[in-house]
Amino acid sequence: MTLKAKIDAYKKEFLAKAPPEAAALMQRATDDLQNSGILGRAVQVGALAPDFQLTNTDDAEIALGDLLDKGALVLSFYRGRW
Repeated sequence: MTLKAKIDAYKKEFLAKAPPEAAALMQRATDDLQNSGILGRAVQVGALAPDFQLTNTDDAEIALGDLLDKGALVLSFYRGRW
């Protein structure tokens, strides 16, 4: 089963159980994001990431290029507040 098929099945199951107000709210949020144009500005699959540096949990600077020198890398971004 593809990832898209799994996501579609999860969505169908959620919608079958969710209160109508919650489903409508989630649909409005999804529509707002799609209509905002954000998808056109997002980095696409396979695009090269610019080199950047971030501070890790030990307050040490970590550069993307330094990590790539060690081999393949998977980046994961989380949207939210801490």
